[in-house]
Amino acid sequence: MSAKYYTQFVLTDASYRGGNEFSGVIELSQPMDSETDRRDIEAVLARNFDLNRNDVRLVSWSRLH
Repeated sequence: MSAKYYTQFVLTDASYRGGNEFSGVIELSQPMDSETDRRDIEAVLARNFDLNRNDVRLVSWSRLH
């Protein structure tokens, strides 16, 4: 069962220094279980921007129902 999340995040890669704060909806293949799973969201966002996971810092997230 997939789950959608509204996210606010910052890209820390040097290419995005001028405008590095974003927000949007992502979909994971399964719901997150704990706060430590935020790395899954950061990984999805990083792939979408063709960056490393360490280049994305999740500021906030909430599950959409």
